[in-house]
Amino acid sequence: MTRSWRRSGRTLLVAYGFMLPLLVLKAVYTFWPIGFGTYLAFTEYNIINPPQWVGLKNFEELFGFGAFAGRGPDRDFWYGLTNSLKYVLVVPIIQILSIGLAMLVNRNIPGIALFRAAYYIPVVTSFAVVGLMWGWMFNTFGPVNFVLTRLGLMDASNPTNLLNNPHIALYVVMFVTIWKGLGYYMVLYLAGLQSIDKSLEEAAVMDGASRAQVFWNITLPGLRPVILVCSLLSTISAIKVFEEIFVMTRGGPAGSTYTAMYFVYAEAFENFRYGYAAAAGLVIAVVSLILGIINFRLTRGGNNT
Repeated sequence: MTRSWRRSGRTLLVAYGFMLPLLVLKAVYTFWPIGFGTYLAFTEYNIINPPQWVGLKNFEELFGFGAFAGRGPDRDFWYGLTNSLKYVLVVPIIQILSIGLAMLVNRNIPGIALFRAAYYIPVVTSFAVVGLMWGWMFNTFGPVNFVLTRLGLMDASNPTNLLNNPHIALYVVMFVTIWKGLGYYMVLYLAGLQSIDKSLEEAAVMDGASRAQVFWNITLPGLRPVILVCSLLSTISAIKVFEEIFVMTRGGPAGSTYTAMYFVYAEAFENFRYGYAAAAGLVIAVVSLILGIINFRLTRGGNNT
């Protein structure tokens, strides 16, 4: 027994020895920032002077409690959070399109690998490049306006940059997010499709099931774990959307694309209120956690295994 315990102890020690470099990196670049950011949320910090503990003051200012009750909640933050929640509309759209695209490329035909790679190119393209490209395409005299005017959807005598329209700018940026992220989720769903036992689908077809019945009763339940992961990832990404906004609109026009994470950026790096920005970031993290739990419960609904 003693010899067995020693052997298992050595095995455990070797395992943790191999894991140690990654654990150190994880602690430095993940756990420490989370802990320090949470601490900053309860302080007043402008990078020049050391953090000063102020308790719940930052949260009172965000929610309009305590000394800030007369002023009310921070309108900029809550407006930005509202836009971030609107961005969650991206989630079901990108999931449905990704599943369809994965089923389209899940075929053994010549050249299919080329198509899979082509759909994945936007994922690995820098958003600085993507933002510049789509900014040019949505330009007043860009190709998008050219097509819209030819289809009669835009007045040819008065073309406008879609990103300068406060009524639709946020949805235009959402479209770019969908376009860029489609290939990423397609690959995940493709892996899920290829893990489904083909014999089940073949047996269903032999029993007279239609393609729609095979999809709803075999393919979709088989993809449930992948749908859970992808929907969680896309929901969190939608809530903390920043790159698209920063590169393409800077929160404009007229604040129509101003999001919660852009508020955090502005407070930290423009107003140098790092403690207040950390408090806003903590609220966003809690909202993301709540949405993640809801998403988890909805996605696992009906899964009794």
